[in-house]
Amino acid sequence: MSKKYLSIVLLIALFSGAIYYSKNLQAPLISFLNSIKTGYLHTLENIQNTIDEHFAQKNTIRQLNKKLQHYDENNLVMIQLASELKDLYKQNDSKLSIQPKVQLVRAVSYEEFGNFNRLWLDVKDYNSSKIYGLTYKNFVAGIVIAKANQPLALLNKDIKSTYSVYIGKDKAPGIVHGNNNQHLVVSFIPAWHKIEIGDEVITSGLDTIFFKGLKVGKVLSISQTQGYQSAVIEPYYKAKEPNYFYLIEETK
Repeated sequence: MSKKYLSIVLLIALFSGAIYYSKNLQAPLISFLNSIKTGYLHTLENIQNTIDEHFAQKNTIRQLNKKLQHYDENNLVMIQLASELKDLYKQNDSKLSIQPKVQLVRAVSYEEFGNFNRLWLDVKDYNSSKIYGLTYKNFVAGIVIAKANQPLALLNKDIKSTYSVYIGKDKAPGIVHGNNNQHLVVSFIPAWHKIEIGDEVITSGLDTIFFKGLKVGKVLSISQTQGYQSAVIEPYYKAKEPNYFYLIEETK
């Protein structure tokens, strides 16, 4: 290998190393790459929409798309309303709040090749200081955190995707997290709560990431450990083709 090619390879290696170890370089680079991917997806979507509108009735397609989006948004509102009403009957002094703030967001790309549990998202007016809840229809899909000041979705099965839940009719509290496998795990369930196989797991709303009542999954097995119970959960959301999600900006 000539000195010229060796110098080029060395420069590339040094530049790659600097990017990998420097957060100051990572943030603008990730932002730049994600902006390119987002622009590409917007262009692709516009082309597809143009084709659809050419071969079908344009007004009908637009109306149906708007109705579908409003249906998903209203579905989330109705879930919260039903949960709040149940609590209201039990506690007469409860304050009723029925308008969570949600945003339709799109997946841009996987963070790393081969890791299907982490996705870069296209989010408008993103606040990197917050943790957001992520849903698909009325199922919990995961959470959204900031990485290099960009919105990164940690889907349910990611080991760092954690939030608070209730289990069963007794509403046993616990913390759910992924294990990079097909199932989820709920930890720190108080031993005095009775939980059973088949119990449904829902969000508790106590972490302000999600509001109460969104469906997570069902209990597959239960174990005892150091004064607490743990449960293995079969999640409802299956990340087969992650494209669009709803991001919960505010729970109240």
